[in-house]
Amino acid sequence: MVSLAEKMAANLDMSAFGKAEELKKRLWFTILALIVFRLGTFIPLPGIDPLVLADIFDRNSGGILGMFNMFAGGALERMTIFALNIMPYISASIIIQLGQSVVPSLAAMKKEGEAGHRKITQYTRLLTVLITIVQGYGIAVGLESMRGSAGMSAVIDPGFVFKFTTVVSLVGGTMFIVWLGEQITSRGVGNGSSLIITVGIIANIPSALAKTFELGRVGSMSMGVMLLLLAMVLGLIYVIVLVERAQRKITIQYPKRQAMGMGASESSHLPLKINPTGVIPPIFASSLLLLPITVANLSAQDGPSWVQTLSQLLGHGQPLYLGLYAALILFFAFFYTAVVFNPEETADNLKKHGGFIAGIRPGKNTAEYLDYVVTRLTVVGSIYLVALCILPEILISKLAVPFVLGGTTLLIVVQVTMDFVGQLQSHLIAYQYESLIKKASLAGHRKRR
Repeated sequence: MVSLAEKMAANLDMSAFGKAEELKKRLWFTILALIVFRLGTFIPLPGIDPLVLADIFDRNSGGILGMFNMFAGGALERMTIFALNIMPYISASIIIQLGQSVVPSLAAMKKEGEAGHRKITQYTRLLTVLITIVQGYGIAVGLESMRGSAGMSAVIDPGFVFKFTTVVSLVGGTMFIVWLGEQITSRGVGNGSSLIITVGIIANIPSALAKTFELGRVGSMSMGVMLLLLAMVLGLIYVIVLVERAQRKITIQYPKRQAMGMGASESSHLPLKINPTGVIPPIFASSLLLLPITVANLSAQDGPSWVQTLSQLLGHGQPLYLGLYAALILFFAFFYTAVVFNPEETADNLKKHGGFIAGIRPGKNTAEYLDYVVTRLTVVGSIYLVALCILPEILISKLAVPFVLGGTTLLIVVQVTMDFVGQLQSHLIAYQYESLIKKASLAGHRKRR
């Protein structure tokens, strides 16, 4: 059975966009909020020598610093108040969600509805502040130890005052981004956190392409390799769109109902995505790996030998880094699937509404069958995510290509763009539905008159 929403989506009249005033306001708010975010990535932290900092990043841009700088939209390279971006908030969200599985009080909050959601949000914000303080202090210590090619320090006046101002600035910048992301989610279009990360990545695409073409111009990369890289990017985009739109549809049967003296059976579909977690596993994995590795890299120059060894082993493209990255993606793929889809709850809802899967008993058997299907889909989806994120990283590390052209960034950009377009269509469908209701109401009123 084709739903009304599906019919309206198929016949979506884009001319309705010009009449949807509420949607236009949401779009303008989203655009302005993202512009404010981009402006903030150019406000530098106090007490840093920009020339020495630029020299240090030029010598380390091919490592993990370059990847973290990509997620921060260039804010780390300029060492601005938004240098940590929204990553501390993501790390806090991971910890809180993991805590809900093992801490009874957090699990009870989850069942309290809106009040519990507000408490969890507040705890997440507080934990974000604590994480940002720790990470900000690590950044400050790392900056004081950084030296340029001429031996000059990146910090003009090292000491307590610099550490304090750096921590305060980074905490303020991170919490402002968190607030901005929440405002985009509630008053704009799309998920605010995802859009902020995506805009940061997109802002680096022009410079990444320029660097790639420069490698070809100076002869460091042959034309054949550049064409291969272009084909890889286009192929990855095609695979991402194909897999993210793929679904495993389970037919749901409903009891026969008498309609005009004849038994009319009803059925619908329960769509299960191959990758129900979207961009969450790569983002979560990156947020847990990037900053500790960045702090280790910043402290490696003047730090103990074990820090230098760890920094080398966790370098971009190294086996240990790739192994940890793949393991975290696999973990979060299964963990987040368990968070977003509960087979027992779904089976209970089907039973309450009289629905059943052909050949499967309602209740426990249905839950076990759904768990069976979802587990196997998650295996396929997690392998897809690992291959998508790891294989291009190996190629990029060998060819010294900018990180923006990697599988992780392409997945984030394509997935968030698809979600954004989907929300636009939902708003337009809702507007058209309201218009149809108003027209029908007006026509009925005139007929009665």
